[in-house]
Amino acid sequence: MNSRRSWIVFAVGVFAYMAAVLQRSTLGVAGVDAAERFETSAALLSALAVLQLVVYAGLQIPIGLLIDRVGPKLLITTGSAIMVIGQLVLAFAPSIGIAIAGRILVGAGDAAVFISLIRLINSWFQGRSVPLLSQWTGNIGAIGQILSALPFAWVLHNVGWTPAFAAAASLSFAGFVLGVAFLADRPADVPEQPRVASVKDAVRGLGTTLKRPGTQLGFWSHYVTQSSGTAFALFWGFPFLVSAVGIAQGTASVLLVVIVLTGLVAGPILGILTARFPLRRSNLVLGITATLGLVWAAVLLWPGVPPFWLIVLLVVSMGVGGPGSLIGFDFARSFNPIRSLGSANGIVNVGGFTASFVIMFLIGVILDAQFDAGWSDSLYDLDAFRLAFSVQYLVIGFGVVMLLRARRRTRRKMEEDEGISVGPIWVALLRKWKRRG
Repeated sequence: MNSRRSWIVFAVGVFAYMAAVLQRSTLGVAGVDAAERFETSAALLSALAVLQLVVYAGLQIPIGLLIDRVGPKLLITTGSAIMVIGQLVLAFAPSIGIAIAGRILVGAGDAAVFISLIRLINSWFQGRSVPLLSQWTGNIGAIGQILSALPFAWVLHNVGWTPAFAAAASLSFAGFVLGVAFLADRPADVPEQPRVASVKDAVRGLGTTLKRPGTQLGFWSHYVTQSSGTAFALFWGFPFLVSAVGIAQGTASVLLVVIVLTGLVAGPILGILTARFPLRRSNLVLGITATLGLVWAAVLLWPGVPPFWLIVLLVVSMGVGGPGSLIGFDFARSFNPIRSLGSANGIVNVGGFTASFVIMFLIGVILDAQFDAGWSDSLYDLDAFRLAFSVQYLVIGFGVVMLLRARRRTRRKMEEDEGISVGPIWVALLRKWKRRG
């Protein structure tokens, strides 16, 4: 544990995840080009991204069970190989149907990488380094989004569609080769945990994991913090910034990078706070979600075109939401034994991506409906985007209600099982202030 070999495993695993994020986010800067290449509507174009996320989210629980059954190394290498195939299909796709098939493969391969890497971290590291490395995993992996926003976008706009997507696929191929060579499920001196004996036992264990309030709290934490930034960065942010707000394509790409850079700064801070104040992790989640809601309200209600400083504030707040979603996996780690941690992480990871693809699809439907009804002058009109982006409040608001319910049940169970009572944060702050006084 925490050995030199551990860091090699972590480095190779996080490289494979960074490559996966690149494959996942390439369509975010290629949305306008895809519309021209395939000559399709906003709703069908959003399906190109939404189906990828549907596949990703739908496979999280099955892959979580597979991690507990066959180990994370096989899934990381297999997922990387499938993403290579999917991106090459998209690179040469002559029609929207074949392009969708390629993105489905990308979503299937992507689904296997992240939660497998989280399991590797829990197998190769211990102590307070685990939540910190979970945050660093998200941060370093997000560099893949920078690669899609800058070098990939440059190749796309200057060389062409096929070379750009083929070049992106080569990075996951490198991840596949490195994974085969260097990854291992656990240290050699650590005994293997008991594995699930049958599908029936796996389903029974999954039911037990689902019933744990701590797992549900992790799911809803991931749901409310990740979805807004994911829907923006993976698809609708670039058309909104370029076509609705009127920002140059180069500047829009830089703003997508700002989301990642903010996460690189915020992630370690959130990791430290999570490790130091484990009983107040849900307050961090709710604080991040409330900030996102307030900033989005300012953008959507601003008369006329929102000023550039407000757009920067928006992307910064979404940048904090990305690493904030990783707190959900810390809930899974705290309330589940390691033998079922793969399935628990899979359940948590479904949360944010479920909300993301619902938001992404509804935005496309609302944009199309307004344009077809003659309410907007163009498909990507600013006022049309105002109404479309407002759907986030319904989707994420539902998640906040469910999070509060899961938190209440989790705290009640902690008090019953361990005698740990967690009161409202304002009570704790008041007591601390009185002690200092």
